[in-house]
Amino acid sequence: MQVLRTEISGADLVGWGVRVLLVAQEGAAATDTAMKRVAGMGGQVDLEGEFFAGLSALMDDPRGYGLFVLLCDDFGGLEAGHRAVSLLRGAGCTVPCILVASGLAEQSFPEHRDEPVLLRAPLSAVSLRVGFEHALRERMLWSAA
Repeated sequence: MQVLRTEISGADLVGWGVRVLLVAQEGAAATDTAMKRVAGMGGQVDLEGEFFAGLSALMDDPRGYGLFVLLCDDFGGLEAGHRAVSLLRGAGCTVPCILVASGLAEQSFPEHRDEPVLLRAPLSAVSLRVGFEHALRERMLWSAA
């Protein structure tokens, strides 16, 4: 598992201090881009290159992570992403999820907390920021209070 942490200081960053589990193919350009963008928003990124090892890490420490991001194209597409979310929810893990896939017709920002945010690949900085803010909206409300 690779861990990326930023040295940026500033509480105005969207994901300041949130620990993010990114499940994606290690060494791929899309993975490196996603890691840098999440870290640039203040997230502490843990990268896992194997699908089931990533899910296991999240299930073993559900309170240790504030966000789960899956680059679905690396593991069989959007169906794999929905399967991952279903397995997590079935195990009682309620961590917010972002699924990134190239096969999406449109991005989705659901109202219900248990549903994943769906973002189109290739991942842009703007869509990731909006998805990040949406997935972590409850965390942001608590920090504003």
